[in-house]
Amino acid sequence: MSALLAEAPGAAVDLDALLPDLTAAFAATAAEHDRDSSFPFENFAALHRHGLLALTAPPRLGGGGADLPTTLKVVQAVARGEPATALVLTMQYLFHASLDGRGGFTDDLKARVVRDAVEHGALINALRVEPELGTPARGGLPATIARRTADGWSLSGRKIYSTGSPALTWMIVWARTDEDTPRVGGFLVHRDAPGRRIEETWDHTGLRASGSHDVIFENTPIPEHHALAPRLPSAPQPPDPAMAVWSPVLTAAIYDAVARSARDWFVQFLLDRKPANLGESLATLPRFQELVGQIDGLLLQNRVLLESAAEGRLGAAHGGLVKHLVTENAIAAVEKAIAATGNPGLSRANPLQRHYRDVLCGRVHTPQADIVLTGAGKAAFASLASN
Repeated sequence: MSALLAEAPGAAVDLDALLPDLTAAFAATAAEHDRDSSFPFENFAALHRHGLLALTAPPRLGGGGADLPTTLKVVQAVARGEPATALVLTMQYLFHASLDGRGGFTDDLKARVVRDAVEHGALINALRVEPELGTPARGGLPATIARRTADGWSLSGRKIYSTGSPALTWMIVWARTDEDTPRVGGFLVHRDAPGRRIEETWDHTGLRASGSHDVIFENTPIPEHHALAPRLPSAPQPPDPAMAVWSPVLTAAIYDAVARSARDWFVQFLLDRKPANLGESLATLPRFQELVGQIDGLLLQNRVLLESAAEGRLGAAHGGLVKHLVTENAIAAVEKAIAATGNPGLSRANPLQRHYRDVLCGRVHTPQADIVLTGAGKAAFASLASN
C-alpha cells in the first residue's frame, strides 16, 4: 500500500513525512504522562487530525483500508513515541480491520462506529477481563450479566484493565445472558449510556498512560440490536485467520518499538559518557561495542519476524510464536542496557527505566508464553505422529 493515505476528502497524508513528527511529539510528553499516570488525549487528537484513527476500517465505510505492513509501520512509529497510545490505537485498528467478520454487527452499526471514528475521533475497545475471571482466553463465564428488558437488555458488572477507558466512545462488553441456558457475547455500549462509570484504579508499573481503569455497569440499558449475536459457550465464533496474524504482530510491535527507543538512548549514553579514568567515551570500549551488537542482533531478529509475518511469509499458525519471540527479544534487549548502565539506567531522570517498565508489559497480552509454547510443542508431536 502506498505511503499516501486519505487524510480528508480530496487530501492525502504522507506517512513517511508525518510519522517521524508524531513520534517526536508523543515522545516529548511521554515522561509526563508516565509520571502522572495521565491519559494522552492530545495524542489521539493529533491522530484524528491526521486521519489515522480509521486507518484500517473498510474503505466503503470511509476508512483507510490499510494492509498489515502499513498498519505495522504506523503502530511502530506511535509506540516509539508513547507506547500506551500505541496500545489503545492497536485495539482500534484490530477492531476496524476485523469489522466485516464480526458477528452481530449490522451494516448500520458498522457504518456508525466507523463514521464516529472518521468524523469525531471515536475510539472503541473490547472490555473482557474481570476480577474473578481474569482473562477469558483461559475459559470461564463472565460475571457481567445482560438481563432481558422490554426494550432490549440491561447490563450489570465490572470490567478491569479496560484499556483506553477515559477516551472510549464505544465499548464491546463481554457478558452472559440471564437465560436458563446462558449465552455469552459482546454487548455494544456507548459512553453516554446511563449506569456506566469509571473507577480510576490503574496504577501500574508500566504503560501508565493507558487509562486501563475499572469500568462499572449498573443496570445500563442496551438496545436490542446492540447485542452482538451472543452464543452458547460451547459454540464460540470461529477465530478469524487474518486476526491470528494481525493481533500478535501489532501487539508485539509495540514492545519492539519500546526496545528500539531504549537502544537509541543507551547508544547515546555510551557516546556521551566519558569517565575521567578513561579519557574517552564508553563507546570506545570493546565490551560495550559487543553489547550493542548483541542488542542490535535481537532487534534484527524482531524486524525479520515482524516483517515476515506482516507480509504473509509466516501464517496464522506462527502468530503466537512471533508475538512471544519478539516480546522476549525486546525485554532481553532492554535488560542488557539496564544491566550495563547501573544507576543512570535506573534513575527516573532518564527514560531507560521507563522503557524497561513498559517493555515488561508485553508478557501480559494474549497469547501468553505457556499457551504459545505448549501449542507449538503439541503441533510438533502431532505432525510427526501423523507421518
